[in-house]
Amino acid sequence: MENLTLSMPVRFFIALALSFLVGLERESSGVTTKGRVFAGVRTYSLIGVYGFGCAWLTRVNGDWILPAGLISIVALALAGFKAKQKEGHVGWTSEVAALLTFIMGALCLLADIWVPMALGIIGTFLLSEKAKLEKYVEHLDKAEFLAVVKFLLVTLIILPVLPDQEYTDFSLNPRKIWQIVVLVSTIGFAGYFLTKKFGNRIGLCLSGALGGVVSSTAVSIAMGRIARQSPGQSAHALRASILAGSVMYLRIMVLIWFIRPEFLPFIWWKLIALSVIGLFLSIGHSKSFSGTESSYMQTLKNPFELKPALIFATLFVILSAGTVLVTRFYGEAGLITLAAAVGVTDIDPFILSIVNRAESVQVIAVTAILVSMMSNTIVKGIYFGFLARNIWKSTAWRFGLWAALHLPVILIN
Repeated sequence: MENLTLSMPVRFFIALALSFLVGLERESSGVTTKGRVFAGVRTYSLIGVYGFGCAWLTRVNGDWILPAGLISIVALALAGFKAKQKEGHVGWTSEVAALLTFIMGALCLLADIWVPMALGIIGTFLLSEKAKLEKYVEHLDKAEFLAVVKFLLVTLIILPVLPDQEYTDFSLNPRKIWQIVVLVSTIGFAGYFLTKKFGNRIGLCLSGALGGVVSSTAVSIAMGRIARQSPGQSAHALRASILAGSVMYLRIMVLIWFIRPEFLPFIWWKLIALSVIGLFLSIGHSKSFSGTESSYMQTLKNPFELKPALIFATLFVILSAGTVLVTRFYGEAGLITLAAAVGVTDIDPFILSIVNRAESVQVIAVTAILVSMMSNTIVKGIYFGFLARNIWKSTAWRFGLWAALHLPVILIN
């Protein structure tokens, strides 16, 4: 508990300064709200000094003094709360702040100095931001809150307990698999949150691009529905779908960089080129748009719902095993065929299974990744064109040209 750099007088003045800071906030809050306060600057400063004194007496040889001091502050807080309650006031904030100040004063002597400083600064911040915190709680989206809780569940609870070793002939490592699930869900959740928060403000096209961080296939289906329901917005919806597809290449590039950065020198420029092609294909005159049609967020699934995460993990395991079996029995031709087939669904599990399993960067692995993307681009065009039949010609040539331009990119080594 001894601090080798700060003397006792310095620690004393830190305790006094932190206590004064808490008291200043409490008294200024009482002045602002014109309400009754439990204590002011002087009282909180004295409580902090009292805690420091009890800690010093404990070190001298009085183990009972610090607990007794804490009990006395608790009694004082209870008396203050009872008196306040008789006047019709409720709330424990100031009383709890008094207990924190006492503990903070004691820790200034007994612990590393960053502990009481963190308690004092964070405590003062929470006290001063009461209005903003209450306003935030009033507007809190329960679904988003649960998503954050689920994020903590999959990262802090599930991930640490998974075994970090390989099983079966397919070398499946539960912890690495779940790490990939967490990574994909984190990036997708960022796009989901941004789209939900700003979708109605930035226009349909940019909303589609943000949605591409979550799932470009889901965005294409959603935009096709918008085009079918509001034919006047068909051009906007088509451009949004193409922009979402362009973002897909950048999203995959980021995921590969996180998982196996040695792949990047062989594929980064190809992914950027295909993304740029999509941007050019989306160019066209469009007016700004916002309206009820941007409610396509209903189609985008929150990546931190447990069901999508478990589905992704299952697909990842199946495709990891399937890739090994197909390569073992059918060779490179079988892998390319599988890459073309998986384009009808989410291609992330397939691509990441290849990247995660590859012992070294091989041309066949890069080719399979690009073929799956080409297949997925064709499928997205079919999804959108089937739903938005009024602009199926424009959809066909844009997505068709985009898919065809994958071929020279694939062939160039």
